[in-house]
Amino acid sequence: MKKFVTILCMIACIFGLTACGGEEALTEYEQQKVSNAQQLADEMVQYLFAQYMTDEAAGSFDGYTGEEVEYMLNSQYGIYVDGNAFMSAADSFHAAKDSMGAITGTTGAKAEIDGSQIIVEVSVTGEKKNGTAEVIFSNDMFLTMESAAMNPSSTVGELMANAGLNTLIGMGTVFAVLILISLIISAFKVIPKIQESRAKKNAPKEEPAGIDNAVSRIVEQEAVEEEADDLELVAVIAAAIAASEGAVTTDGFVVRSVRKRR
Repeated sequence: MKKFVTILCMIACIFGLTACGGEEALTEYEQQKVSNAQQLADEMVQYLFAQYMTDEAAGSFDGYTGEEVEYMLNSQYGIYVDGNAFMSAADSFHAAKDSMGAITGTTGAKAEIDGSQIIVEVSVTGEKKNGTAEVIFSNDMFLTMESAAMNPSSTVGELMANAGLNTLIGMGTVFAVLILISLIISAFKVIPKIQESRAKKNAPKEEPAGIDNAVSRIVEQEAVEEEADDLELVAVIAAAIAASEGAVTTDGFVVRSVRKRR
């Protein structure tokens, strides 16, 4: 029994917290402003913005300043607007004509208060497709239009096409990155070989060792032959001198220099 009572208390607390976190009820004055904003947005979309969707009327405000547009709309229709915002809104409605066609009517509007603004969304039917017009007013007694835009609705086919295109772009990007990474990794094997081949081409060429050995042997042999010729010449000269002096041997002779006689 105690467990059952505890569970009931917990459920009551949960519902109490949910009620505390809900939106506060609007006052009578705020509710009146919201209703007026809904009606004003619906009328502006059907009878004001709709006429600026044609090519002829789209450029009717060219050359006017924002203040001049505000004055004209206030004097003609008795509404308060931000002139620059109204001209931007007219361009948005004109751009939506290609996909939506002309506006044939509205199917309702919903509004909410967001701080200093009242945001109204109007469901719009068009010749080709439907859309949603968003109109933002100031949260005061004047309900000055601060912004407006026309957003054509996307069909199921368009949503599927966009989703497929996004999927293809995403997958293509992933595969392209993977291919690039694989090419970079494969290049790591080729780069050392290229560096090695370049190093071999730039290295100085060495003469074969066999040629060096042959040249050194020839030089040594020529040196030995020259030394032997010099010794034979010295022996001949010494013998001639000994014979002229009547000596038997050349042991006591010392050759200090040899001069060539003319």
